[in-house]
Amino acid sequence: MTGIAHIPDTYRTAIRAWIMMARIPFHSVGVLPFCLGAMLAWRTTGTFNWPVFLWATLAVVLIMLSTYLAGEFSDLEEDRLSAQMERNRFTGGSQAVVQGLVPRHHPRVGSYVALALAGAIGVLLQFGYHTGPWTIPLGMTGMLFGFFYSTEPLRWVKRGIGEIIIGFSYGWLPIAVSFYLQTGHFSPLVHWMSLPVALSIFNVILINEFPDHPADLRQGKKNLTVRFGKKTASLVYAAASLAGVLLSPLAVTAGLSPNSLIFLLPVAVLSILAAMGMLTGKHADRAVLEKMCGLTIAVNLLYAAAYMASLMVWGL
Repeated sequence: MTGIAHIPDTYRTAIRAWIMMARIPFHSVGVLPFCLGAMLAWRTTGTFNWPVFLWATLAVVLIMLSTYLAGEFSDLEEDRLSAQMERNRFTGGSQAVVQGLVPRHHPRVGSYVALALAGAIGVLLQFGYHTGPWTIPLGMTGMLFGFFYSTEPLRWVKRGIGEIIIGFSYGWLPIAVSFYLQTGHFSPLVHWMSLPVALSIFNVILINEFPDHPADLRQGKKNLTVRFGKKTASLVYAAASLAGVLLSPLAVTAGLSPNSLIFLLPVAVLSILAAMGMLTGKHADRAVLEKMCGLTIAVNLLYAAAYMASLMVWGL
C-alpha cells in the first residue's frame, strides 16, 4: 500500500486539521468576484495578462486563508460555545482547534505566514509587473480588513461594522482590484456590478450570525445580530436582499448588455425567496436555517456568475 496509509496518524490528523481550517469551499466567495473583474477587464480592453491574474489570484487566496486562520485562534471561545449550542456547517469555525486537532498557535503562525506571502506577491505585482501605484494600497486594504476582522486590537466583528467591511472586501474590492491589475484604471461597471455582490455577501455574514447568536451574546461579541436582535436582523437581511435585486440590473446603464437580465432573473428569484423566508420567521427552525445559510451563499456566487456569463456570451 502507498500514499496516505504510510503517513503516521499524527501527521494525518494535522493534515486533516489544516484542510478543515483552510475552509477551501469558502474561498469561492472571493475568487469568483476576482475572476469577474478580470473578465470585465478582458471584455473592456481585449487583452489579458495571465501571469498577473494567476499571481494576484494566489494573493487573494492567501489573504482569505490568513483571515480564516485568524478566526480560528481569535474566535476560539465563541466557536467552543457554538459547538455546544446552535452551530451548523456554515458557522462556528472549523472546530479544528476546539477538537484539539492542532494547538491554538498553529493557525496563528499560519495566518502570519499567509499574510506575509500575500504581501510579497503585492510587491512583485507592483514593481515586477508594473501593475500600477494602487496595487499595494489596495492589497493592504484587503489584508487589513481581512486579518483584523477577528483579530485584536481592531476586531471589526465585535464593533458592529464587520458585516459592512466584509461586504466591501468581498464585493467591490476583489472586482475592482482584479480590473485595475489588468488595466491600470477603474471602470464605472465595477461599481455597479459590485453592489449586489457586496449586499449578498453582507447577508452571508448576517445570516451566519443567527446560529452563532447564543455564543456571541455570551462572549459579548457586538455584531449586528447581537446589537439588533434576530427579528430586526431579519428585516435588515430582507432589505439587503431586495436592494441587491433592484440594483443588479443597473449595470446595464453603465454598459453591460441588456441580455444580462436573462441570467440575473433566476438569481433575483432566489434572493426574494430567501428574503421571504427570513421575513416569515423560517430561520427559527435550525434545519431550515442551515439550508438558508447555504442558499445565501449560492445567491452571492450566482450574482458574480451571472455577470460573468453575460460578459462571456454577449460582451459589452
